[in-house]
Amino acid sequence: MWLLFLPVLFHTAAFADEKVTFEVKAPMMVAKGEAVRVEFTLNAKPDDNSFVAPSFEGFDVIAGPAVSRGSSIQIINGQMTRNSSYTITYVLLPQQEGTFTIGAATARVDKTEYRTKTLPIEVVDEGQTGQSAPGGSSSGSSPADVQQQVGKDDILLRMELSRRTAFKGEPIRAALKLYYRVNLVGDSGSKLPTFNGFWAQEIERQQQPQRERYNGRVYETQIVREYLLYPQQSGVITIEPAELNVIAQVVVQSPNPDPFFGGGHEVYDVRRSLRTSPVEVTVRDLPAGAPESFSGAVGKFTMSSNLPASTLAANSAATYTVKIAGTGNLSFVQAPKLTLPSSFEQYNVKTTESMNTTAAGTTGYRQFEYPFIARAEGEYEIPPVEFTYFNPDTKQYVTLSAQQMTLDVTPDAGGGSAQQVVTGLSKEDVKLLGQDIRFIKLGRGNLHLQRPPFMGSALYFLLLALIVALFGGAYVALRKRIRDRQNVVLMRGKRANKVAVQRFRIAMQYMKAENRHAFYEEMLRALWGYMGDKFNIPVANLTKENVREELHKRGVPQELSQCFSDLISQCDEAQYSPVAGARMSDIYNEGVEFISKLESVIKK
Repeated sequence: MWLLFLPVLFHTAAFADEKVTFEVKAPMMVAKGEAVRVEFTLNAKPDDNSFVAPSFEGFDVIAGPAVSRGSSIQIINGQMTRNSSYTITYVLLPQQEGTFTIGAATARVDKTEYRTKTLPIEVVDEGQTGQSAPGGSSSGSSPADVQQQVGKDDILLRMELSRRTAFKGEPIRAALKLYYRVNLVGDSGSKLPTFNGFWAQEIERQQQPQRERYNGRVYETQIVREYLLYPQQSGVITIEPAELNVIAQVVVQSPNPDPFFGGGHEVYDVRRSLRTSPVEVTVRDLPAGAPESFSGAVGKFTMSSNLPASTLAANSAATYTVKIAGTGNLSFVQAPKLTLPSSFEQYNVKTTESMNTTAAGTTGYRQFEYPFIARAEGEYEIPPVEFTYFNPDTKQYVTLSAQQMTLDVTPDAGGGSAQQVVTGLSKEDVKLLGQDIRFIKLGRGNLHLQRPPFMGSALYFLLLALIVALFGGAYVALRKRIRDRQNVVLMRGKRANKVAVQRFRIAMQYMKAENRHAFYEEMLRALWGYMGDKFNIPVANLTKENVREELHKRGVPQELSQCFSDLISQCDEAQYSPVAGARMSDIYNEGVEFISKLESVIKK
């Protein structure tokens, strides 16, 4: 029977090992005359009468303490987790402007004392521009009175940049931020900038609303969208305005109170159309005199290399690996040039990467593997790989160099034939493949014919005619094979537009049926399939970088190339997130328009 109590003892021990936390939560900035809500949260039950509140100097306590309790238990895979919370809430009123500190509160749990951290709160004076608290009530209930409850400066939309001047390729953080002093309940559509002249990458991170002071007033702020912008051209680039339609909620006193239950309140929705101002960015070109190993990398990087073994048998494969890590426009970093002897066979570079987009730039690494086969025996000095990047902080080019590689290629252990090149000897001393080849004897030799020469005989001409016939047949067969292969590529490119149109029709059916997941999946198939068929790109190599290179080779404008990347990103994002029906129609129209423009550009 005592075995039945083991799970209970185990869970009791798990509860006992739970770490106790005691935290305080309050806004960092408030307006003078605005009520402040301060919450002390403990994730365990405090001992009786053990909570001691701070003195709240600089504030008047107008409500509190109010105690709320919560508890939950979860059992996952046989493991029990219990979460408890005790929250003590005070409502304070600041006495004057300035910076005040909420002292540490103390409480005991199982006779162990815990303390919160001190919390500074800045109280600002808004003068005569202050408005009623968000969501406050008013006695007016007419439409005009309700509209006046939301002032012109109560809701703002701004595009904030980390810098207004940058070098070409230097990342700029752009945050579309919403400032509000009223209760917002949602939005009804937006129009985001296209960032012409930039390569834009959205930063995916969740941020809680914060309080900020702007133009002498305290606002709640929320970042709507955040991007990393990489300038692709020098000069002054203008970021077009962004638009956002928001819905504010206003609570007013009912003009006709109920005679039985007394007065009441009515809730109204107030719509506002917000628009940012155009923002100009000055992009400076990179300094002249860039080293030959510079390929456009801007930021701060390091380089490491992994060399193959110093001894290698002929006809054996090896790999030279270079890893570039750091922060900057890492997506644009290209493989450094590796120079190998002419007797080596070098294959396509394999690229692996791991990148994380942050507000400071793209952080991570790109690794390049150079596979090769050494065919000829001998000792080789392979020059080091060099990589150059531009550091915008020091405004200088920095060249990184890998280790120099000395490779000793020994004879093939499998007995296969290998070429050997010997230098530093005279013609009379040449030795090749283990056989002594003497230099031709100089002077006149006494030679006599012993049989009729083969050259010029009937057998010679017969074999020559046979060789020519075989060569001609092989040439015709090879040309036919090449022509057939070219026709396959040509037919695939010609039917790319037709296949894309068929997939667009299927996507339209999903859009009418409001099947968002299937719609965006079919749009991705149409766009990727069109690029693969049009430019004969294998499915395994269908990436944004390869498509961008193909479009650049054919003289497609940067704006049209960026449109493809934006469409793919929007479809990937919206495929697994809820979006409005109107959004599907926008994506559909942009996809059809993109393919139409690309067809017209390529045919020119």
